[in-house]
Parts: sequence; structure tokens; C-alpha cells
Amino acid sequence: MLLERSARVHGHLCPGQVVGVRMAMLGCKQIGLNDPRNSLEEIKKLIVYVEIDRCATDAIAYVTGVKLGRRSLKFLDNGIMAATFINLETDKAVRIASTEASRDLAAQYAPDILDKHQQQLEGYKQMPIDEMFVIQSVEVEIPIHDMPGPTRFKAVCEQCQAVVRDKKEVFQNGRILCRTCALGGYYRVLK
Repeated sequence: MLLERSARVHGHLCPGQVVGVRMAMLGCKQIGLNDPRNSLEEIKKLIVYVEIDRCATDAIAYVTGVKLGRRSLKFLDNGIMAATFINLETDKAVRIASTEASRDLAAQYAPDILDKHQQQLEGYKQMPIDEMFVIQSVEVEIPIHDMPGPTRFKAVCEQCQAVVRDKKEVFQNGRILCRTCALGGYYRVLK
């Protein structure tokens, strides 16, 4: 049911959806949460760091209920199919990474399927957890300004006057700047 609904929200069913759904279910179980998506009490206890912007991330967000706007989903662009699940109440945290070997192992679990994409899709559904993932207990220090909740901190960029929230400003040469003014941006203003 979670896979079907996650795929609907994502836009299609793919191997990444299977990986993400299984990763999210496992991550929540490992840190002592049952169903944060449907429990207001549990969702307030959860932060998830995802390390890739691929299909699995949508599945993780769907299954857990974490969101960028809720400040419970954190994105680190490491290019690794991994996520860290943190229970804020207990400080228990687990990092789960998809094994590269699982791509080839999928053939063992769906040998009758010749199409590699479909083979992975079906194989990932059946593959044992220990072949699919590397699971590590970890410790994560979450800065107060990254915690969910209302904006606690804000500054004004001395160059462009943008309001910078949540301690994301940069101090450079004695000045408070937004990251774009200090480090350059992903965009260029046209004249």
C-alpha cells in the first residue's frame, strides 16, 4: 500500500521508490517510530537527512511524512543513496545506505525478468535487508537553528538587504552577507 501510494505521489513506480519505501520503513523501525506520517506525536520527533535528490527521496518523504517546509526533511547533496533517521526524543539515529551490490543481486530475486529496470523493481521488493542496505547507528548533532519550529534567528544581508533566516548568513570581512552575495549564486541577474 505504501509503495503504491508513494509511486502515485511521485508520478511513477520505479526501483528507487521500492528502495525509498523499504529504507523509510526500516529507518523508522530502527529508531522506535511506527508511523510518523499518520501520527502528530511521532512526526514531531523525526528528522530525516537524505543524501540524494532521486526517486527514493520522494518515497522516504511520503512514508515518513517529513517535509522541507516542516523543516523535518534535510537535503545534503552527497549523491549517495542514503538517509539518516533521527528520533529527536531519544537521540537515536541510524544511517541507511543502499548497497551498490543490490543492483546486480536483483537478478537473483527476479530471474525470470529480462528487463533490468523491471528486474530491479521486483528484486528489490524481495531482497533481504542485509543485502540491500548498510545500516549504521550514528550520532547527529543538529544545531538549534536547524530544528523544526518557528524561525528563531534572522539577519539582514548588508549587500542585498535580503532577510536570511535560521543562521544561514555568512560572516565575511566583518560583514553579514547572504550566501549568494558571499559565495556566488546558482543564478545570474540579467540587466
